[in-house]
Amino acid sequence: MQVILLEKVVNLGNLGEVVRVRDGYARNFLIPQKKARRATDAALKEFEARRAELEKIQAEKLAAAQALGERVNGYQLKIVQKAGVDGRLFGSVTNADIAEGLKKAGFEGIEKAQVRMANGQLKAVGEYPVQVALHADVLVDVTVLVEGELS
Repeated sequence: MQVILLEKVVNLGNLGEVVRVRDGYARNFLIPQKKARRATDAALKEFEARRAELEKIQAEKLAAAQALGERVNGYQLKIVQKAGVDGRLFGSVTNADIAEGLKKAGFEGIEKAQVRMANGQLKAVGEYPVQVALHADVLVDVTVLVEGELS
């Protein structure tokens, strides 16, 4: 399916590009998230008429993400979980736990899908580097300090 990108999408393209993607990806993700639109003649004409407006919106989103990124970059988030005497957690720390912790710390607008954990869920006490993708162009590092709570 041919779609017009309404914003920059990682590994796909920039605002205004017409790209070919799989039907399911377009129907289930890009179009419902308002990241793309079907590439029909009418849609192309409407896009060209609104191009300046969409570029302005994208610039504002990027500026907001960069401002939040400057505040979040290098932040150390402390999470306390129940753990055994050997330091292994009962359960694990997920990207949802980290996003919730960042929201409680005052960093609004961070969703669990934006938290990228290189080695998967955290299952032991320790200090771990985690990346947060605030925008396609803004990637910040956060340190998660997992502490054990003996039960």
